[in-house]
Amino acid sequence: MYLPAHFAAGDLDEIAAFVDRAGAADLVTFDGTRPVSTLLPVIWDRPDRSDGQDGRLIGHMARSNPQWRTAAPGVDALAIVHGPQAYISPSWYESTREHGRTVPTWNYMTVHFTGPVTFHREAGWLRDVVTRLTDRHEAGREGRWWVSDAPEQFIAGQLRAIVGVELRIERIEAKNKLSQNRTPQDRAGVVAALETEPGPGARAIAALMAERESAEGRSGSASAGRR
Repeated sequence: MYLPAHFAAGDLDEIAAFVDRAGAADLVTFDGTRPVSTLLPVIWDRPDRSDGQDGRLIGHMARSNPQWRTAAPGVDALAIVHGPQAYISPSWYESTREHGRTVPTWNYMTVHFTGPVTFHREAGWLRDVVTRLTDRHEAGREGRWWVSDAPEQFIAGQLRAIVGVELRIERIEAKNKLSQNRTPQDRAGVVAALETEPGPGARAIAALMAERESAEGRSGSASAGRR
Protein backbone atom coordinates (compact mmCIF):
# COMPACT_ATOMS: atom_id res chain seq x y z
CA MET A 1 0.00 0.00 0.00
CA TYR A 2 1.17 3.52 -0.78
CA LEU A 3 1.16 5.04 2.70
CA PRO A 4 2.35 8.64 3.21
CA ALA A 5 3.10 9.28 6.87
CA HIS A 6 0.31 11.85 7.32
CA PHE A 7 -2.32 9.27 6.21
CA ALA A 8 -1.00 6.34 8.26
CA ALA A 9 -3.16 4.94 11.07
CA GLY A 10 -1.10 3.39 13.84
CA ASP A 11 -3.39 2.81 16.82
CA LEU A 12 -4.09 -0.94 16.82
CA ASP A 13 -7.18 -0.63 19.00
CA GLU A 14 -8.70 1.87 16.57
CA ILE A 15 -7.74 -0.32 13.62
CA ALA A 16 -9.33 -3.35 15.30
CA ALA A 17 -12.54 -1.40 15.96
CA PHE A 18 -12.63 -0.37 12.29
CA VAL A 19 -12.15 -3.97 11.11
CA ASP A 20 -14.87 -5.18 13.48
CA ARG A 21 -17.29 -2.57 12.15
CA ALA A 22 -16.53 -3.45 8.53
CA GLY A 23 -16.99 -7.16 9.22
CA ALA A 24 -15.67 -8.35 5.85
CA ALA A 25 -12.57 -8.33 3.66
CA ASP A 26 -11.57 -9.04 0.08
CA LEU A 27 -9.24 -12.05 0.21
CA VAL A 28 -6.75 -11.83 -2.66
CA THR A 29 -4.55 -14.78 -3.63
CA PHE A 30 -2.39 -15.65 -6.64
CA ASP A 31 -3.20 -18.75 -8.67
CA GLY A 32 0.10 -18.78 -10.55
CA THR A 33 -1.27 -16.74 -13.45
CA ARG A 34 -3.45 -13.98 -12.06
CA PRO A 35 -4.81 -12.54 -8.78
CA VAL A 36 -8.09 -14.02 -7.52
CA SER A 37 -10.38 -12.33 -4.99
CA THR A 38 -13.41 -13.23 -2.87
CA LEU A 39 -15.33 -11.04 -0.39
CA LEU A 40 -15.56 -12.85 2.96
CA PRO A 41 -17.06 -12.09 6.36
CA VAL A 42 -14.11 -12.27 8.76
CA ILE A 43 -13.07 -12.08 12.39
CA TRP A 44 -9.73 -10.63 13.47
CA ASP A 45 -8.47 -12.97 16.16
CA ARG A 46 -6.13 -10.74 18.15
CA PRO A 47 -3.78 -12.29 20.71
CA ASP A 48 -2.44 -10.64 23.83
CA ARG A 49 0.33 -9.15 21.59
CA SER A 50 2.83 -9.59 24.43
CA ASP A 51 4.58 -11.97 22.03
CA GLY A 52 4.60 -9.34 19.27
CA GLN A 53 2.18 -11.28 17.08
CA ASP A 54 -0.76 -9.68 15.25
CA GLY A 55 -3.00 -12.74 15.20
CA ARG A 56 -5.06 -14.01 12.31
CA LEU A 57 -8.09 -13.33 10.13
CA ILE A 58 -10.55 -16.22 10.01
CA GLY A 59 -13.60 -16.84 7.86
CA HIS A 60 -14.92 -19.31 5.29
CA MET A 61 -15.81 -19.63 1.62
CA ALA A 62 -17.84 -22.02 -0.50
CA ARG A 63 -16.09 -25.32 -1.15
CA SER A 64 -17.13 -24.95 -4.81
CA ASN A 65 -15.13 -21.69 -4.99
CA PRO A 66 -11.88 -22.67 -6.78
CA GLN A 67 -9.82 -19.99 -5.01
CA TRP A 68 -8.89 -22.23 -2.09
CA ARG A 69 -7.57 -24.90 -4.44
CA THR A 70 -5.66 -22.55 -6.74
CA ALA A 71 -3.91 -20.28 -4.21
CA ALA A 72 -0.21 -20.62 -5.00
CA PRO A 73 1.70 -22.21 -2.10
CA GLY A 74 4.39 -20.04 -0.58
CA VAL A 75 2.80 -16.82 -1.85
CA ASP A 76 1.30 -14.51 0.80
CA ALA A 77 -2.37 -13.60 0.62
CA LEU A 78 -3.75 -10.09 0.97
CA ALA A 79 -6.98 -9.21 2.81
CA ILE A 80 -8.40 -5.75 2.10
CA VAL A 81 -10.90 -4.24 4.54
CA HIS A 82 -12.86 -1.33 3.08
CA GLY A 83 -14.30 1.61 4.99
CA PRO A 84 -16.31 4.65 3.90
CA GLN A 85 -15.15 6.69 0.91
CA ALA A 86 -16.14 9.87 -0.90
CA TYR A 87 -15.19 12.17 -3.76
CA ILE A 88 -13.69 15.50 -2.67
CA SER A 89 -14.29 18.53 -4.92
CA PRO A 90 -11.77 21.40 -5.08
CA SER A 91 -14.75 23.75 -5.05
CA TRP A 92 -15.06 23.03 -1.31
CA TYR A 93 -11.59 24.38 -0.47
CA GLU A 94 -10.87 27.87 0.79
CA SER A 95 -7.52 27.45 -1.03
CA THR A 96 -9.30 27.24 -4.37
CA ARG A 97 -10.72 30.71 -3.86
CA GLU A 98 -7.34 32.02 -2.68
CA HIS A 99 -5.01 30.73 -5.39
CA GLY A 100 -6.76 28.03 -7.49
CA ARG A 101 -3.91 25.52 -7.28
CA THR A 102 -6.11 22.60 -6.22
CA VAL A 103 -7.37 19.37 -7.77
CA PRO A 104 -10.06 16.75 -6.97
CA THR A 105 -9.23 13.82 -4.70
CA TRP A 106 -10.81 10.88 -2.90
CA ASN A 107 -11.05 10.36 0.86
CA TYR A 108 -11.30 6.88 2.34
CA MET A 109 -10.31 4.41 5.04
CA THR A 110 -8.82 0.96 4.43
CA VAL A 111 -6.74 -1.72 6.13
CA HIS A 112 -4.53 -4.30 4.40
CA PHE A 113 -3.49 -7.56 6.08
CA THR A 114 -0.74 -9.64 4.49
CA GLY A 115 0.46 -13.14 5.40
CA PRO A 116 0.31 -16.85 4.60
CA VAL A 117 -3.14 -18.38 4.20
CA THR A 118 -4.32 -21.84 5.23
CA PHE A 119 -7.57 -23.49 4.17
CA HIS A 120 -9.40 -25.83 6.57
CA ARG A 121 -11.84 -28.66 6.02
CA GLU A 122 -11.99 -30.03 9.57
CA ALA A 123 -15.59 -30.09 10.80
CA GLY A 124 -14.70 -28.81 14.28
CA TRP A 125 -12.73 -25.86 12.91
CA LEU A 126 -15.53 -24.95 10.53
CA ARG A 127 -18.24 -25.22 13.18
CA ASP A 128 -16.26 -22.93 15.49
CA VAL A 129 -15.77 -20.17 12.90
CA VAL A 130 -19.40 -20.35 11.71
CA THR A 131 -20.62 -20.17 15.31
CA ARG A 132 -18.36 -17.21 16.11
CA LEU A 133 -19.40 -15.29 13.01
CA THR A 134 -23.07 -15.98 13.74
CA ASP A 135 -22.75 -14.92 17.38
CA ARG A 136 -21.01 -11.70 16.38
CA HIS A 137 -23.68 -10.61 13.92
CA GLU A 138 -26.74 -11.95 15.77
CA ALA A 139 -25.73 -10.52 19.17
CA GLY A 140 -28.29 -8.06 20.53
CA ARG A 141 -30.99 -8.94 18.00
CA GLU A 142 -34.47 -9.61 19.30
CA GLY A 143 -35.34 -13.23 18.62
CA ARG A 144 -31.80 -13.87 17.40
CA TRP A 145 -30.84 -17.00 15.49
CA TRP A 146 -28.48 -19.64 16.90
CA VAL A 147 -26.59 -22.27 14.92
CA SER A 148 -28.27 -24.86 17.16
CA ASP A 149 -31.70 -23.65 15.92
CA ALA A 150 -31.18 -25.57 12.67
CA PRO A 151 -31.34 -29.38 12.53
CA GLU A 152 -27.94 -30.93 13.31
CA GLN A 153 -27.91 -33.04 10.15
CA PHE A 154 -28.61 -29.94 8.06
CA ILE A 155 -25.77 -27.97 9.72
CA ALA A 156 -23.37 -30.89 9.20
CA GLY A 157 -24.22 -30.86 5.50
CA GLN A 158 -23.71 -27.10 5.28
CA LEU A 159 -20.29 -27.40 6.93
CA ARG A 160 -19.25 -29.94 4.30
CA ALA A 161 -20.06 -27.34 1.64
CA ILE A 162 -17.60 -24.71 2.94
CA VAL A 163 -13.86 -24.34 3.48
CA GLY A 164 -12.30 -22.44 6.37
CA VAL A 165 -9.88 -19.57 5.74
CA GLU A 166 -7.08 -18.60 8.12
CA LEU A 167 -4.70 -15.77 7.24
CA ARG A 168 -1.76 -15.48 9.65
CA ILE A 169 -1.09 -11.76 9.85
CA GLU A 170 2.51 -10.73 9.21
CA ARG A 171 1.89 -7.14 8.12
CA ILE A 172 -0.80 -4.56 8.87
CA GLU A 173 -1.10 -1.40 6.78
CA ALA A 174 -3.87 1.02 7.73
CA LYS A 175 -4.70 4.24 5.90
CA ASN A 176 -7.08 7.03 6.89
CA LYS A 177 -7.05 9.56 4.05
CA LEU A 178 -9.11 12.38 5.55
CA SER A 179 -7.62 15.57 4.07
CA GLN A 180 -4.86 15.71 6.71
CA ASN A 181 -2.65 17.40 4.08
CA ARG A 182 -5.09 20.33 3.69
CA THR A 183 -5.42 23.44 5.82
CA PRO A 184 -7.97 23.57 8.66
CA GLN A 185 -10.07 25.94 6.56
CA ASP A 186 -10.06 23.52 3.61
CA ARG A 187 -11.01 20.61 5.87
CA ALA A 188 -13.87 22.61 7.36
CA GLY A 189 -15.17 23.30 3.86
CA VAL A 190 -14.95 19.61 2.97
CA VAL A 191 -16.87 18.54 6.09
CA ALA A 192 -19.63 21.08 5.50
CA ALA A 193 -20.02 20.05 1.85
CA LEU A 194 -19.92 16.31 2.51
CA GLU A 195 -22.71 16.64 5.05
CA THR A 196 -24.99 17.77 2.21
CA GLU A 197 -23.88 15.15 -0.33
CA PRO A 198 -26.14 12.16 -1.13
CA GLY A 199 -25.17 8.68 0.01
CA PRO A 200 -23.91 7.27 3.31
CA GLY A 201 -20.23 7.31 2.27
CA ALA A 202 -20.00 11.08 2.10
CA ARG A 203 -21.71 11.57 5.44
CA ALA A 204 -19.55 8.89 7.07
CA ILE A 205 -16.36 10.58 5.85
CA ALA A 206 -17.67 13.94 7.09
CA ALA A 207 -18.32 12.45 10.53
CA LEU A 208 -14.85 10.89 10.67
CA MET A 209 -13.20 14.15 9.65
CA ALA A 210 -15.20 16.12 12.21
CA GLU A 211 -14.35 13.59 14.91
CA ARG A 212 -10.67 13.83 14.05
CA GLU A 213 -10.75 17.64 14.16
CA SER A 214 -12.49 17.53 17.54
CA ALA A 215 -9.95 15.06 18.94
CA GLU A 216 -7.04 17.15 17.72
CA GLY A 217 -8.64 20.23 19.24
CA ARG A 218 -8.95 18.50 22.61
CA SER A 219 -5.36 17.28 22.37
CA GLY A 220 -4.15 20.79 21.56
CA SER A 221 -6.06 22.29 24.48
CA ALA A 222 -4.64 19.68 26.84
CA SER A 223 -1.11 20.37 25.64
CA ALA A 224 -1.59 24.11 26.09
CA GLY A 225 -2.86 23.52 29.61
CA ARG A 226 0.19 21.48 30.52
CA ARG A 227 2.48 24.28 29.40
